[in-house]
Amino acid sequence: MLDSKWMQTIFTPVHAIFLGTYSFTIYYACVELNLPPRVPKPDFDPGQLKYLTFWNLILQAVFFFVCLANDFGGSNELSPTKRPFLRRFKDFFHASLAFPVAMFVGVTFWALMAVDRELVLPRAVDPYFPWWLNHLMHTMIVVSTIAEMFTAPRQYPSRLAGLGGLLVFMAIYLIWVLIIYTKGGIWVYPVMEVLSWPLRICFFLVLFLFAAALYIFGEYFDRLIWGQTRKSAGKSGKKRKSK
Repeated sequence: MLDSKWMQTIFTPVHAIFLGTYSFTIYYACVELNLPPRVPKPDFDPGQLKYLTFWNLILQAVFFFVCLANDFGGSNELSPTKRPFLRRFKDFFHASLAFPVAMFVGVTFWALMAVDRELVLPRAVDPYFPWWLNHLMHTMIVVSTIAEMFTAPRQYPSRLAGLGGLLVFMAIYLIWVLIIYTKGGIWVYPVMEVLSWPLRICFFLVLFLFAAALYIFGEYFDRLIWGQTRKSAGKSGKKRKSK
C-alpha cells in the first residue's frame, strides 16, 4: 500500500503546479485575452463566463486548492477509518464534478474540432487565441484529472449522490446558456445556431447522457486503478486483527 507521507512529498508540488496553471489560465482568459467582439454586439454578453470551458477552469482551480488543503490537513490514506471533512469533500468533488466535467469539455471540444472546427473555435479567432492557451483549456484538463486518478485514492459517493451532483451542475449550466440566448439573442456555441429546436433538445439530451456515462466511466476507472490495492489492504487488515 502506498505510504501517505511519501505521496505528499511527491504529489503536493504537483497539486500546487496544477493550481498555479489553472489560476494563470483564468487570469489570462479574463485579462489578457482580447477576442474580436461579435457583430452585431449582443445586448447581453457575460464574456468568458458564458463558456463551460471557463466554468471548468474554475472547477479545476478550486479542486486542486482543495487537494492542497487535504494534503496538509486531511488524509490521503487508501481507506481511512474516519475520513476528515477535507478528504470527504475532495473525494466527492473529484468524482461528481472535477473528473467528469473535465473529460466532458476535453472530449466534446476535440471531437467537434475533428468534425468541423468552425462549430467550436472558428479560424477567425486564431490571431487572438494562442495555441498554448487552447491546450491549457482543452487538453491539460484531461491530463491533470487523469493524473489525479493515479495520484491518490478516493472513495466514490453513492451513485445517486455523485451522478445527481453532476447532472444538477450540467442543468444549471444549460439554464445559463438559455438565459444568455433569451437576454442576448446569441448561442454560446456556433453548433447550436445551425440546429433546429427539436435537434437542439436532442443535442442537449445526448450531452446529458454522455456526461452521465463519463461519471460511470470514472467509477470503473477508479476501481481499475485502486480496486486490487483496496482488496490487498483489506486482507492485510483482517490478518492483523486475527493476530
